[in-house]
Amino acid sequence: MDKTVSIVGVPMDLGQSRRGVDMGPSALRIAGLHERLQRLGVHTEDLGNIPVRERLTLPPKGGGLEFLPVVVSASKKVYEIGQKAVAEGRVPLFLGGDHSISVGTIGGITAPGPAGVLWIDAHGDFNTPETSPSGNIHGMPLAALLGHGAPQLVNLGRPGAKLTVRDVVLIGVRDLDPPERELLRSQGVRVYTMSEIDDRGIADVARDALERLAHTPRLHVSLDLDVLDPREAPGVGTRVTGGLTYREAHLLMEIVARDGRLGSADVVEVNPMLDTYNRTAEMAVELVASLFGKAIL
Repeated sequence: MDKTVSIVGVPMDLGQSRRGVDMGPSALRIAGLHERLQRLGVHTEDLGNIPVRERLTLPPKGGGLEFLPVVVSASKKVYEIGQKAVAEGRVPLFLGGDHSISVGTIGGITAPGPAGVLWIDAHGDFNTPETSPSGNIHGMPLAALLGHGAPQLVNLGRPGAKLTVRDVVLIGVRDLDPPERELLRSQGVRVYTMSEIDDRGIADVARDALERLAHTPRLHVSLDLDVLDPREAPGVGTRVTGGLTYREAHLLMEIVARDGRLGSADVVEVNPMLDTYNRTAEMAVELVASLFGKAIL
Protein backbone atom coordinates (compact mmCIF):
# COMPACT_ATOMS: atom_id res chain seq x y z
CA MET A 1 0.00 0.00 0.00
CA ASP A 2 1.43 3.37 -1.07
CA LYS A 3 -0.66 5.50 1.25
CA THR A 4 0.34 6.28 4.83
CA VAL A 5 -1.63 4.34 7.43
CA SER A 6 -2.55 6.63 10.32
CA ILE A 7 -3.06 4.64 13.51
CA VAL A 8 -5.42 6.11 16.10
CA GLY A 9 -6.22 4.60 19.48
CA VAL A 10 -9.71 5.02 20.91
CA PRO A 11 -9.63 3.68 24.50
CA MET A 12 -13.40 3.54 24.87
CA ASP A 13 -15.05 1.20 27.36
CA LEU A 14 -18.24 3.19 27.96
CA GLY A 15 -20.39 1.49 25.33
CA GLN A 16 -20.64 -1.74 27.32
CA SER A 17 -20.40 -3.08 30.87
CA ARG A 18 -17.17 -5.12 31.03
CA ARG A 19 -13.95 -3.39 32.06
CA GLY A 20 -10.73 -3.78 30.13
CA VAL A 21 -11.57 -3.07 26.50
CA ASP A 22 -10.17 0.45 26.91
CA MET A 23 -6.73 -1.23 27.03
CA GLY A 24 -7.26 -2.66 23.54
CA PRO A 25 -5.16 0.00 21.74
CA SER A 26 -2.19 -0.69 24.03
CA ALA A 27 -2.57 -4.46 23.61
CA LEU A 28 -2.52 -4.13 19.82
CA ARG A 29 0.53 -1.88 19.86
CA ILE A 30 2.34 -4.20 22.28
CA ALA A 31 1.49 -7.11 19.95
CA GLY A 32 3.62 -5.39 17.29
CA LEU A 33 1.09 -3.72 15.01
CA HIS A 34 3.49 -1.06 13.69
CA GLU A 35 6.34 -3.50 13.17
CA ARG A 36 4.11 -6.02 11.42
CA LEU A 37 2.80 -3.45 8.94
CA GLN A 38 6.23 -1.93 8.37
CA ARG A 39 7.66 -5.34 7.47
CA LEU A 40 5.08 -5.39 4.67
CA GLY A 41 6.43 -2.09 3.38
CA VAL A 42 3.49 -0.09 4.76
CA HIS A 43 4.38 3.39 6.03
CA THR A 44 2.69 3.96 9.38
CA GLU A 45 2.28 6.93 11.66
CA ASP A 46 0.87 6.77 15.17
CA LEU A 47 -1.38 9.67 16.11
CA GLY A 48 -1.68 8.37 19.67
CA ASN A 49 -4.92 7.91 21.60
CA ILE A 50 -7.78 10.35 21.61
CA PRO A 51 -8.79 11.44 25.13
CA VAL A 52 -11.72 9.50 26.57
CA ARG A 53 -13.10 10.02 30.07
CA GLU A 54 -12.04 7.27 32.43
CA ARG A 55 -15.05 5.31 33.66
CA LEU A 56 -14.06 5.71 37.31
CA THR A 57 -14.22 9.50 36.99
CA LEU A 58 -17.88 9.31 35.96
CA PRO A 59 -20.88 8.99 38.30
CA PRO A 60 -20.82 5.51 39.90
CA LYS A 61 -24.40 4.80 38.86
CA GLY A 62 -23.66 5.59 35.23
CA GLY A 63 -24.08 2.90 32.62
CA GLY A 64 -25.67 2.20 29.29
CA LEU A 65 -27.28 5.32 27.87
CA GLU A 66 -26.16 7.39 30.85
CA PHE A 67 -22.72 7.39 29.25
CA LEU A 68 -24.11 8.64 25.93
CA PRO A 69 -22.83 12.24 26.22
CA VAL A 70 -19.27 11.03 26.87
CA VAL A 71 -19.44 8.49 24.03
CA VAL A 72 -20.71 11.22 21.68
CA SER A 73 -17.95 13.62 22.73
CA ALA A 74 -15.20 11.08 22.05
CA SER A 75 -16.84 9.94 18.80
CA LYS A 76 -16.87 13.50 17.49
CA LYS A 77 -13.08 13.61 17.87
CA VAL A 78 -12.83 10.29 16.02
CA TYR A 79 -15.10 11.62 13.29
CA GLU A 80 -12.87 14.65 12.73
CA ILE A 81 -9.69 12.54 12.57
CA GLY A 82 -11.23 10.11 10.09
CA GLN A 83 -12.59 12.86 7.89
CA LYS A 84 -9.23 14.67 7.80
CA ALA A 85 -7.22 11.51 7.11
CA VAL A 86 -9.33 10.45 4.13
CA ALA A 87 -9.44 13.99 2.73
CA GLU A 88 -5.63 14.10 2.89
CA GLY A 89 -5.22 10.74 1.17
CA ARG A 90 -4.23 8.72 4.23
CA VAL A 91 -5.70 5.43 5.47
CA PRO A 92 -6.99 5.71 9.03
CA LEU A 93 -6.76 2.57 11.18
CA PHE A 94 -8.67 2.95 14.44
CA LEU A 95 -7.90 0.73 17.44
CA GLY A 96 -10.75 0.18 19.90
CA GLY A 97 -12.12 0.18 22.40
CA ASP A 98 -15.64 -1.08 22.10
CA HIS A 99 -17.68 -1.02 18.90
CA SER A 100 -19.47 2.21 19.76
CA ILE A 101 -16.43 4.00 18.27
CA SER A 102 -17.65 3.08 14.79
CA VAL A 103 -20.30 5.79 14.87
CA GLY A 104 -17.36 8.19 14.72
CA THR A 105 -14.98 6.21 12.53
CA ILE A 106 -17.46 5.44 9.76
CA GLY A 107 -19.18 8.78 10.08
CA GLY A 108 -15.85 10.52 9.54
CA ILE A 109 -14.50 8.43 6.70
CA THR A 110 -17.76 8.82 4.74
CA ALA A 111 -17.81 12.62 5.07
CA PRO A 112 -15.50 13.19 2.04
CA GLY A 113 -17.48 10.66 -0.02
CA PRO A 114 -19.28 7.32 0.10
CA ALA A 115 -17.66 4.06 1.19
CA GLY A 116 -18.79 0.47 1.44
CA VAL A 117 -18.66 -1.14 4.89
CA LEU A 118 -17.91 -4.74 5.78
CA TRP A 119 -19.18 -5.11 9.35
CA ILE A 120 -17.47 -8.30 10.56
CA ASP A 121 -19.01 -9.24 13.88
CA ALA A 122 -20.79 -11.94 15.85
CA HIS A 123 -23.52 -9.39 16.57
CA GLY A 124 -25.68 -7.11 14.46
CA ASP A 125 -25.11 -3.94 16.53
CA PHE A 126 -28.47 -2.87 15.13
CA ASN A 127 -30.32 -2.09 18.34
CA THR A 128 -31.85 1.23 19.28
CA PRO A 129 -32.57 2.55 22.79
CA GLU A 130 -36.10 1.19 22.38
CA THR A 131 -35.07 -2.33 21.36
CA SER A 132 -31.91 -2.91 23.37
CA PRO A 133 -32.31 -5.28 26.36
CA SER A 134 -29.14 -3.92 27.98
CA GLY A 135 -29.01 -0.28 26.89
CA ASN A 136 -25.36 -0.80 25.92
CA ILE A 137 -24.30 1.65 23.23
CA HIS A 138 -21.87 -0.77 21.57
CA GLY A 139 -24.94 -2.68 20.39
CA MET A 140 -26.29 0.38 18.53
CA PRO A 141 -23.67 1.90 16.19
CA LEU A 142 -24.70 0.29 12.90
CA ALA A 143 -28.34 1.18 13.42
CA ALA A 144 -27.32 4.78 14.12
CA LEU A 145 -25.17 4.92 10.98
CA LEU A 146 -28.24 3.90 8.97
CA GLY A 147 -30.37 6.55 10.66
CA HIS A 148 -32.05 4.66 13.51
CA GLY A 149 -31.83 5.31 17.23
CA ALA A 150 -30.65 8.09 19.52
CA PRO A 151 -30.52 11.43 17.65
CA GLN A 152 -27.17 12.23 19.28
CA LEU A 153 -25.68 9.20 17.51
CA VAL A 154 -27.60 9.48 14.24
CA ASN A 155 -26.64 13.16 13.81
CA LEU A 156 -23.06 12.88 15.03
CA GLY A 157 -20.73 14.95 12.84
CA ARG A 158 -23.41 15.81 10.30
CA PRO A 159 -27.20 15.37 10.24
CA GLY A 160 -28.79 12.06 9.31
CA ALA A 161 -27.71 8.62 8.18
CA LYS A 162 -24.11 8.10 7.07
CA LEU A 163 -24.78 4.89 5.14
CA THR A 164 -27.52 3.46 2.97
CA VAL A 165 -28.59 -0.18 3.11
CA ARG A 166 -26.72 -0.77 -0.18
CA ASP A 167 -23.48 0.40 1.43
CA VAL A 168 -23.11 -2.23 4.16
CA VAL A 169 -22.92 -5.98 4.64
CA LEU A 170 -22.65 -7.95 7.87
CA ILE A 171 -20.43 -11.04 8.01
CA GLY A 172 -20.19 -13.68 10.75
CA VAL A 173 -23.37 -12.83 12.63
CA ARG A 174 -24.72 -15.46 15.02
CA ASP A 175 -26.30 -13.60 17.96
CA LEU A 176 -29.21 -11.19 17.43
CA ASP A 177 -31.86 -9.86 19.80
CA PRO A 178 -35.37 -10.52 18.42
CA PRO A 179 -36.31 -6.84 17.84
CA GLU A 180 -32.88 -6.26 16.29
CA ARG A 181 -33.48 -9.16 13.91
CA GLU A 182 -36.82 -7.69 12.85
CA LEU A 183 -35.31 -4.25 12.23
CA LEU A 184 -32.52 -5.72 10.10
CA ARG A 185 -35.09 -7.66 8.07
CA SER A 186 -37.41 -4.70 7.65
CA GLN A 187 -34.55 -2.50 6.41
CA GLY A 188 -33.27 -5.13 3.98
CA VAL A 189 -29.71 -5.20 5.35
CA ARG A 190 -27.63 -8.04 3.87
CA VAL A 191 -26.50 -10.32 6.68
CA TYR A 192 -24.18 -13.27 6.04
CA THR A 193 -24.78 -15.43 9.09
CA MET A 194 -22.44 -18.14 10.33
CA SER A 195 -24.96 -20.67 9.01
CA GLU A 196 -24.58 -19.25 5.50
CA ILE A 197 -20.79 -19.21 5.86
CA ASP A 198 -20.86 -22.86 6.95
CA ASP A 199 -22.99 -23.71 3.92
CA ARG A 200 -21.23 -21.66 1.24
CA GLY A 201 -17.71 -21.22 2.59
CA ILE A 202 -16.03 -17.97 3.57
CA ALA A 203 -14.43 -17.38 0.15
CA ASP A 204 -17.78 -17.46 -1.68
CA VAL A 205 -19.37 -15.21 0.95
CA ALA A 206 -16.49 -12.72 0.81
CA ARG A 207 -16.63 -12.44 -2.98
CA ASP A 208 -20.41 -12.08 -2.93
CA ALA A 209 -20.16 -9.35 -0.29
CA LEU A 210 -17.60 -7.42 -2.31
CA GLU A 211 -19.76 -7.70 -5.40
CA ARG A 212 -22.68 -6.20 -3.47
CA LEU A 213 -20.42 -3.28 -2.57
CA ALA A 214 -19.03 -2.91 -6.11
CA HIS A 215 -20.73 0.48 -6.52
CA THR A 216 -18.61 2.03 -3.73
CA PRO A 217 -15.18 3.52 -4.53
CA ARG A 218 -13.66 2.72 -1.11
CA LEU A 219 -14.09 0.05 1.54
CA HIS A 220 -14.08 0.30 5.31
CA VAL A 221 -13.56 -2.87 7.34
CA SER A 222 -15.04 -2.84 10.84
CA LEU A 223 -13.52 -5.89 12.51
CA ASP A 224 -14.91 -6.99 15.87
CA LEU A 225 -12.69 -9.74 17.27
CA ASP A 226 -15.70 -11.56 18.73
CA VAL A 227 -16.43 -12.73 15.18
CA LEU A 228 -13.76 -15.36 15.85
CA ASP A 229 -14.65 -18.46 17.80
CA PRO A 230 -13.82 -17.72 21.46
CA ARG A 231 -11.80 -20.92 21.71
CA GLU A 232 -9.31 -19.20 19.40
CA ALA A 233 -9.77 -15.59 20.51
CA PRO A 234 -10.78 -15.52 24.19
CA GLY A 235 -9.97 -11.87 24.85
CA VAL A 236 -13.37 -10.35 24.00
CA GLY A 237 -16.21 -9.26 26.24
CA THR A 238 -19.21 -10.76 24.44
CA ARG A 239 -18.18 -14.28 23.51
CA VAL A 240 -20.42 -16.34 21.25
CA THR A 241 -19.46 -19.90 20.36
CA GLY A 242 -19.41 -21.13 16.78
CA GLY A 243 -17.49 -18.28 15.15
CA LEU A 244 -14.98 -17.97 12.35
CA THR A 245 -11.80 -19.97 12.57
CA TYR A 246 -8.50 -18.10 12.53
CA ARG A 247 -7.82 -19.34 9.00
CA GLU A 248 -11.30 -18.36 7.73
CA ALA A 249 -10.77 -14.86 9.09
CA HIS A 250 -7.37 -14.65 7.38
CA LEU A 251 -8.85 -15.71 4.06
CA LEU A 252 -11.58 -13.09 4.41
CA MET A 253 -8.96 -10.38 5.02
CA GLU A 254 -6.83 -11.62 2.10
CA ILE A 255 -9.77 -11.48 -0.31
CA VAL A 256 -10.63 -7.95 0.81
CA ALA A 257 -6.97 -6.93 0.40
CA ARG A 258 -6.86 -8.29 -3.15
CA ASP A 259 -9.95 -6.25 -4.01
CA GLY A 260 -7.76 -3.14 -3.79
CA ARG A 261 -10.33 -0.66 -2.46
CA LEU A 262 -9.43 -0.67 1.25
CA GLY A 263 -9.55 2.91 2.50
CA SER A 264 -9.96 2.62 6.27
CA ALA A 265 -10.59 0.17 9.09
CA ASP A 266 -11.33 -0.20 12.76
CA VAL A 267 -10.38 -3.11 15.00
CA VAL A 268 -12.50 -3.33 18.13
CA GLU A 269 -13.45 -5.25 21.27
CA VAL A 270 -9.99 -6.64 22.14
CA ASN A 271 -10.06 -6.99 25.94
CA PRO A 272 -6.66 -7.96 27.40
CA MET A 273 -8.21 -8.41 30.86
CA LEU A 274 -10.06 -11.45 29.49
CA ASP A 275 -7.24 -12.69 27.26
CA THR A 276 -4.47 -15.26 27.62
CA TYR A 277 -0.96 -13.83 27.14
CA ASN A 278 -2.28 -11.17 24.71
CA ARG A 279 -3.25 -13.94 22.29
CA THR A 280 -6.30 -12.18 20.86
CA ALA A 281 -4.39 -8.96 20.20
CA GLU A 282 -1.68 -10.94 18.44
CA MET A 283 -4.32 -12.61 16.27
CA ALA A 284 -5.82 -9.20 15.51
CA VAL A 285 -2.42 -7.89 14.39
CA GLU A 286 -1.98 -10.83 12.02
CA LEU A 287 -5.45 -10.29 10.59
CA VAL A 288 -4.69 -6.61 10.03
CA ALA A 289 -1.47 -7.63 8.28
CA SER A 290 -3.49 -9.84 5.92
CA LEU A 291 -5.91 -6.96 5.33
CA PHE A 292 -3.00 -4.73 4.34
CA GLY A 293 -1.50 -7.20 1.92
CA LYS A 294 0.36 -9.99 3.71
CA ALA A 295 0.37 -13.08 1.50
CA ILE A 296 1.81 -16.56 1.80
CA LEU A 297 3.53 -16.30 -1.60
